[in-house]
Amino acid sequence: MLPWKRAFGPLAALLLAVSVATTAPAVATTPTATPTVSPTAVTAAAASSGWNNYSCKPSTAHPRPVVLVHGTFGNSVDNWLGLAPYLVNRGYCVFSLDYGQLPGVPFFNGLGPIDKSAEQLGAYVDRVLAATGTSKVDIVGHSQGGMMPRHYLKFLGGAAKVNALVGLAPDNHGTTLLGLTKLLPHFPGAEDLLTEKTPGLADQIAGSAFLTKLNAGGDTVPGVKYTVIATRYDQVVTPYRSQFLSGPDVRNVTLQDLCAVNLSEHLAIGLIDRIAFHEVTNALDPGRATPTTCASVIG
Repeated sequence: MLPWKRAFGPLAALLLAVSVATTAPAVATTPTATPTVSPTAVTAAAASSGWNNYSCKPSTAHPRPVVLVHGTFGNSVDNWLGLAPYLVNRGYCVFSLDYGQLPGVPFFNGLGPIDKSAEQLGAYVDRVLAATGTSKVDIVGHSQGGMMPRHYLKFLGGAAKVNALVGLAPDNHGTTLLGLTKLLPHFPGAEDLLTEKTPGLADQIAGSAFLTKLNAGGDTVPGVKYTVIATRYDQVVTPYRSQFLSGPDVRNVTLQDLCAVNLSEHLAIGLIDRIAFHEVTNALDPGRATPTTCASVIG
């Protein structure tokens, strides 16, 4: 991939962040609970692809429901048009939520304070557990959605309700956006603007107060199995190895070690990459895991 192409993704992300920050009203202390995806859209997705079906009861083969957690600027439908049906077709009960909404910003979620987003996740997990009659869920998240649940696990009692956390390109230790975040101090007021208007973005910058607290004392908590699936071509969470976790019950995977010709970048790994999807199912059901190779794209 050409260097200018690799740089375009994070540059676009930074420009979009600034655009949202300059047009959105100041965020409230607690993000609004009003969903930014219409109930009609969610219902249509569930009807056509079988997820967010609250009458689904987990099977003996797949005894835990799977909660999908979208990334920054994502939502409960668009982020999962690939993976949700993939999992449903393999017998899983699958659910997805919206979180981190900002007042006046439709469709683009994951922008509110991440600690408040983790509270939204906790409430949603409780809803799924009540609907399915199970005691634990598995969580699969993309980007911020693979990192944010760690706050829920570590500080909000989530470890007792979660068996496994699978992160697709999660920004576990923040991101430098290929070094672009280092430019913020050269633009007076830019960093304060991001913090005030889009705190969820500011929380994800490497070295932020949120991430310092999250990673203090170790990356993991006892009782939860962790899998990180990363790509060398990630141009948003950089450097890509910062996604990896340390600790017991951790498996860190680089897609190109499984299929050398895989060219997925930050978005593709969560949206369309069936090699990554196969590795997700291995993490959800390690007892039935099969080797992930380039051929997994047609599996």
